[in-house]
Amino acid sequence: MFPGLCTITEMSGPLTGVRVLELGSFIAGPFSGQLLGDYGADVVKVEDPTSGDPMRTWGVTIDGDSIWWPAIARNKRSVAIDLRDERGRDVVRRLAAQCDIIVENFRPGRLDEWGLTYDVLAAENPTLVVVRISGFGQTGPRSRDAGFGSIGEAMGGIRHTTGSPDRPPARAGVSLGDALAAMFGVIGALAALTSARATGKGQVVDVAIYEAVAALMESSMADLELGGVLRGRSGSVLPGVAPSNVYPAADGSEILIAGNADSVFSRLCSAMGRRELAIDERYATHSARGERMEELDALIADWTSQHSGDELLAILEEHAVPAGRIYTAADMLTDPHYLAREMVLRATSHQGWNVPMTGIVPKFSATPGAVRHPGPRLGQHTEAVLRDVAGIGATEIADLVAAQLIAVDPNAARSTGSGTEPDKES
Repeated sequence: MFPGLCTITEMSGPLTGVRVLELGSFIAGPFSGQLLGDYGADVVKVEDPTSGDPMRTWGVTIDGDSIWWPAIARNKRSVAIDLRDERGRDVVRRLAAQCDIIVENFRPGRLDEWGLTYDVLAAENPTLVVVRISGFGQTGPRSRDAGFGSIGEAMGGIRHTTGSPDRPPARAGVSLGDALAAMFGVIGALAALTSARATGKGQVVDVAIYEAVAALMESSMADLELGGVLRGRSGSVLPGVAPSNVYPAADGSEILIAGNADSVFSRLCSAMGRRELAIDERYATHSARGERMEELDALIADWTSQHSGDELLAILEEHAVPAGRIYTAADMLTDPHYLAREMVLRATSHQGWNVPMTGIVPKFSATPGAVRHPGPRLGQHTEAVLRDVAGIGATEIADLVAAQLIAVDPNAARSTGSGTEPDKES
């Protein structure tokens, strides 16, 4: 058992008993915290006492409050502490002594300037794992530069390969670089935690956003250096891989069909009523199909455009051809498979909203994760956490409040919310 590990009976998930201190704001660090909380960790989120995490007001808002916040801050306890003041930082040091993992995404050097170095924190808690997420990592010539997810996507190479070849680089419609860094942060945290169990010694996990993106770029560097091939933008297809594209349906929906393997292509031909195509030398092999991608896509599109999306999916399913509709959020909210696997959860936020959010990924057979409550109010758990985790008495808490170094939610005695319920297939 680690110093500071706690058993919290109302929690569930494989990380039950692990405590995480989340420092930082915006997306990368908080999404790591969200995932760790989903898996059962007790996540204590430190926020600025005046304004809190800017994510409270980001994205689509209602009366100035973000409807993303209930999801990205779910399962977390909000503690409002002024990190710019030494007394506030002392409180954080006392909290860190009782935690197993710290996740932070400040610009490299900021925590060191505040006296919150790893050596200082580990002196009190030798098994502590600190996950540091930044644009360019903790070392190297650009380590102190400001880095955002979009810059990481550019330097990591994925922007160069995203979009149409005749247009400038495109981006995904989500914060891909931040999300990838967050996931590598969780992977690193769990690997380091496993090492700490074996050795009794923690460590720093250094996650750079651009490196998290670059890690997904497959053999791009070898393709260029050894094969003389520079991967570029190819629109909705991969060069030489056919058929694997988005095709139109008669009702205006769009269906992605992946029939590039020989056996799958043969079944697709049967589904189309064109079995002769499977033995036509122009399309019979993977390389031949890749060379004639455009004409093959035109043949398939001519067939798909004669059927509705539902009809196409039924025919393709009957012939075991991988296919799927291009989903919007509306599809996700009502899809029977999403609902059957509890990928749409709903929680009542502190504003009273019935908020739909994605479920727990991955699914655990023996220790399922859970969303125990949506994102909290600012400072909702300050008093309880300082008292129960850091061992700070009522008099000191009152002094810190009076000095405006911490903020205590006046409604902290209220319920954190109604919890979550999965949407079910009707």
